[in-house]
Amino acid sequence: MSGPDGDAAGAETERRQPVRVVLAKLGLDGHDRGLKVVARMLRDAGLEVIYLGLRQTTESILLAVEQEDADVIGLSIHNGGHLTLAPRMVEAVRATGTDVPVVVGGIVPDVDLERLAEAGVFAVLGPGASAAEVARTVRAAAARRA
Repeated sequence: MSGPDGDAAGAETERRQPVRVVLAKLGLDGHDRGLKVVARMLRDAGLEVIYLGLRQTTESILLAVEQEDADVIGLSIHNGGHLTLAPRMVEAVRATGTDVPVVVGGIVPDVDLERLAEAGVFAVLGPGASAAEVARTVRAAAARRA
């Protein structure tokens, strides 16, 4: 039971479960099979997934985050636009004054990982990431926000 002093047990019970993640394809990338697999992985791991699908804008993603009170944004990028699209999403989140972390999945060359981290991307998951790794990363992103 939580007391007025905000003890640790109270903090745990106040944390909303499950973690909510908005998954989307930002821009014109038409490859969504991987994102659908990730959505299933996260649902199977007990997370709540808001799947927006293809051809989303930063505005549509932010609207879903606000409406759904999401904890994390997950972007799937397979068209080489990661150095443009991911930082654009992070900047849009920051412009709202919120701190929703952005996780990127897809084909991202190792040489670009540092630039994405510097731009504010929480994590990048590539092909072959296990279901456990994907869920653990999204939960860690949500915990950073809590």
